[in-house]
Amino acid sequence: MPTFTALTTLPGREAAEALGDALETLEPAASGVGVFEIEDGSGLWEVGGYFDAAPDDVALALLAAAHGARPFAVSELPETDWVAKVRRELSPVRAGRFFVHGAHDADTVPEGAEALLIEASMAFGTGHHGTTQGCLAALDALARDGVVPSAVADIGCGTAVLAMAAARLWGGASVIASDIDPVAIDVAAANLAANDLSDRVRLVEAAGFEHPALDAAAPFDLVLANILKGPLLALAPDMAARTVVGGHVILSGLLNEQADEIVAVYARAGFKALSLEKIGDWTTLCLRRAP
Repeated sequence: MPTFTALTTLPGREAAEALGDALETLEPAASGVGVFEIEDGSGLWEVGGYFDAAPDDVALALLAAAHGARPFAVSELPETDWVAKVRRELSPVRAGRFFVHGAHDADTVPEGAEALLIEASMAFGTGHHGTTQGCLAALDALARDGVVPSAVADIGCGTAVLAMAAARLWGGASVIASDIDPVAIDVAAANLAANDLSDRVRLVEAAGFEHPALDAAAPFDLVLANILKGPLLALAPDMAARTVVGGHVILSGLLNEQADEIVAVYARAGFKALSLEKIGDWTTLCLRRAP
């Protein structure tokens, strides 16, 4: 079955969300609609829809004009099993002591490596993205420096690869992982089971720290948040309130040019930058909460 996409951009979150709501009423109906901020400092938002049949060009043009958006770009996607394609083409990743792989590469785990099985899925975090690699390397560096947290939170956990890495590094730590997306939580649960870590990591569906289980588990010695600049900025006060003095946070999902702003905002919240690691276009930060 063919799939069609219709994508446009416009300035401002409110306008973008209004256009996204309007796109959902289009006939033929969209099978999915997404509204995302473009993290390049432009202030633009992307609005897109997926359709099982060719969308109405006239209706799209009217929607774009009514909401002050650029004309929709409509494309037909080839029929592709994307999960199978990812499984074939994504090679295992080495980050610090960790070796992130799919089941088809289970026989390639190097001796002495800490293997994490992550199957291709719709949730973010197969280990191949520079942000995930940076976070795994930062976790490994903390462990090599003798840091031993007792309470760990992975905020916006995606596939839970970071929560699993923390559970493997520190067997005595209490680890809780949250994500706002219920699909991500389902994928994370499957990955925990595949890695025999279901009893080591608790999963909760939550936006940021907003869950009774996270309140009960706080304060944390280590917080992981591989999300985006906007949510990280908004989370700074909560991060400070829920991290013990001397505790660490590892932050990513940041373009290189966004790192200085995050460091400055978190400095005002009481955190000192310990390290900054760039992988390609992406930066990972390790910070410590100062006394």
